Amino acid sequence: MNKINVNDILTSYDKENLTIATVCSHSSLQIFNGAKKEGFKTIGISVGEKKKFYDAFPLGKPDEFFIVEKYKDILKYTNELREKNAIVIPHGSFVEYLGAEKFLTFNIPTFGNRDVLLWESDRGKERIWLEGAGLTMPMEIKNPKEIDMPVIVKYHGAKGGKGFFIAKTYNEFLRRIKKDKPFTIQEFVMGTRYYLHYFYSPIQNNAYKLSKGSIQLLSMDRRDETTIDEVQRLGSIAELEEIGIHPTFVVTGNIPIVMRESLLPKVFDMGAAVVEKSLNLFGGIIGSFCLETVVTEDLEFKVFEISARIVAGTNPYTFGSPYSELIQPDMSTGRRIAQEIKFAAKNKLLDKILT
Repeated sequence: MNKINVNDILTSYDKENLTIATVCSHSSLQIFNGAKKEGFKTIGISVGEKKKFYDAFPLGKPDEFFIVEKYKDILKYTNELREKNAIVIPHGSFVEYLGAEKFLTFNIPTFGNRDVLLWESDRGKERIWLEGAGLTMPMEIKNPKEIDMPVIVKYHGAKGGKGFFIAKTYNEFLRRIKKDKPFTIQEFVMGTRYYLHYFYSPIQNNAYKLSKGSIQLLSMDRRDETTIDEVQRLGSIAELEEIGIHPTFVVTGNIPIVMRESLLPKVFDMGAAVVEKSLNLFGGIIGSFCLETVVTEDLEFKVFEISARIVAGTNPYTFGSPYSELIQPDMSTGRRIAQEIKFAAKNKLLDKILT
């Protein structure tokens, strides 16, 4: 697998006229909006045609659409994007549609550390990372025959919860598993879900300080998932499963949330530990990331996943959250990414945040 040499590419870039590019999906509205607020031109990579709904949101509409026939075709047009001084902002849909391996060879300067893809897309490596950072994760069941409690079965990769399911017995697991896909079995933890949106800067030391750089907490959300969040309206899950209706976990939206303040020190401890461990494992996560957690009735955190880029849960906060407003008014995660690129360009540090 060829490693991208960002410095070689950046030598041809006009640093005074950088453009921010991303795929027209997921969190693109706030990425484009945040980039515009920081003075960048924007490019929306769109499949098939220009997406008409952007006309309804002029402050989140890209300045230019870059049309491709299918997502894999993006790889054919790297020269054209480089001529536009493009810096790509990855998000969950972008990586999922292009594929993690192809994204690693995408020959355009990309915000963040691409090596993190190898650690977050493989649930085994993800557990090594998070538990190595001292975080508590749900217990993993290695042998499906040992299922003797409610468990959640997750397939590898970022698919918005699609295909995840709950099983309470080995037989139920066998009925529902897709054996051609790699999966992980975790205990189903009872508690409240909090998705914590951090931002790590390796080049600025003006927030919660680490051994290198600093982190910020920008916002939090919960996920609205179908059908698990509504299925109880028809009866108990046990009753429904008797007639073949099983709860699913496809994310359809995001709900803003604020955590009790006494838990915030632990939130920062976890974020800091994850970053410090990443520096040792693969040179460090860069920029936005999300810890997906459950808080138990004993006020203990269990971290069941990490997303190592901007997540759609930041979308309710296009104009700031109760947390980011205490850092800077009107700051979304999309805008914070643009600020980091702007700071790096001004201080000749782009190679420290782009790969």
